[in-house]
Amino acid sequence: MASHRLIQHVGKKYGLRVSEALYDRLNVYYFVDGHALNDKPRLAKAAAEEISKLVGKDDDSAEYMPPPMTDDEILTFLHGNEGRKEIEMALQALAEIGVHGIPKFIIEGSYIVDGAARSDTFIEIFREIEARGEVAGQAVFKDILGISDEMIQRGSHQRCEDEMAA
Repeated sequence: MASHRLIQHVGKKYGLRVSEALYDRLNVYYFVDGHALNDKPRLAKAAAEEISKLVGKDDDSAEYMPPPMTDDEILTFLHGNEGRKEIEMALQALAEIGVHGIPKFIIEGSYIVDGAARSDTFIEIFREIEARGEVAGQAVFKDILGISDEMIQRGSHQRCEDEMAA
């Protein structure tokens, strides 16, 4: 639960790009490197290293992001309960819509697609959205996790798109 809370906190503080990169790093940390997610000092060190790689290293991120969290700040957060209620509510919401395992994709808040689905399943859904010309649903966990509209609009790939346009 602590790592889920941390990813949620990082998303609110730094944006989805940083929280998704931290999520990826923690997957490697756990599944590849074999470290326990409940070893909070080690988790705090790994998370601080990843966050510091992504935050405040260039001019465009410095204007809207606070400085990187330190190991000690992350460890204090991990020992607390901030975000626990939101994660529990998100897990309950997943159970209510029938999601009991991962990977799953929730598209427009209504399509639930198994991660092992064939590509034509995704193509059909995305073609339908494309034909409509707009996304009909909203982010399922935005309100539960306290993610702002601005953060959702900025998304996780804004920086990549900005760099490609430059």
